[in-house]
Amino acid sequence: MSIFTHLFTAEPARYADAPRVEWPTVALAGLIYGGWAVLTYHWHDWPLALVLPLLAILVAWHGSLQHEVLHGHPTRWRGINDLFGMLPISLWIPYTRYKRLHLKHHNNDRLTDPVDDPESYYLTEAHWASMSAPMRVLWRFDQTLFGRVTIGPPLHIGMYWLGEWRAVRRNETGARAAWFEHLVWCAVVLVWLSAVCHLPIALYALAVVWPSKSLGSVRSFAEHRARPSVHERIAIVEGSWFFGPLFLFNNLHVLHHDEPLMPWYAYLRRYRLRRDELIHLNHGLVYKTYFDVARRYLFKPHDVTVHPMGRVPH
Repeated sequence: MSIFTHLFTAEPARYADAPRVEWPTVALAGLIYGGWAVLTYHWHDWPLALVLPLLAILVAWHGSLQHEVLHGHPTRWRGINDLFGMLPISLWIPYTRYKRLHLKHHNNDRLTDPVDDPESYYLTEAHWASMSAPMRVLWRFDQTLFGRVTIGPPLHIGMYWLGEWRAVRRNETGARAAWFEHLVWCAVVLVWLSAVCHLPIALYALAVVWPSKSLGSVRSFAEHRARPSVHERIAIVEGSWFFGPLFLFNNLHVLHHDEPLMPWYAYLRRYRLRRDELIHLNHGLVYKTYFDVARRYLFKPHDVTVHPMGRVPH
């Protein structure tokens, strides 16, 4: 397949009456990439106390953009959509692999399963039994919100890389090609940061990538719980004036799993129309804000570590 043909392959994941181009998402991508380029280029001209937190927010926002485009936005062409998410300004995760695993996560019947759901934070009995004592301590701490945003980023990135290394060694379908593509794009980012902007890579990793992963972890921390029925497993967080836009309103998570093709800018209106129905579906698993999540789980585990049913029943 030629590059031109790939770029203009029809995107199957489109919703009814979808426009040819969703311009709000295009504008958002321009804001994120443009802001990132300006801030990295001028990092030595402005106070680091301003530049580094803004870069962390932009990289976290970019993660939300990647999530948006893998669901078939902002155009009707798959290859063009992928280009919007391909540049790895977070460095650590290949977009193509993220896309594959996240779409697998949208098999709602398997949500929270420690084997079938690639985004589950639950473990099997066997996995827990195989862990060393220090790792168990870290894992329990990671089940608190404070742990998730402090030690969570290196812990989960490291575990993800280990899993991906195994996939590459096994020659799992698409793994080697995805990582080769990712490393090429990483080279572009690293040349920009190091050779053009003279921004130390260690500073970028520790003061931008790590906190950006912490911000993203706020969303994923409490959005799923192991429960018998599908909708009971999916939370809603309302009233998030900062995190809502940062997460492109994926905090209204039960709506996302129920209508995964909806564009981010339609969420609030749709949620207002369906609010009572959605809260009934998820049995009232609703948090007023992320401060509410923090009040409950800042130092208390969100749930047990081992899946309470062992596995989600088939």
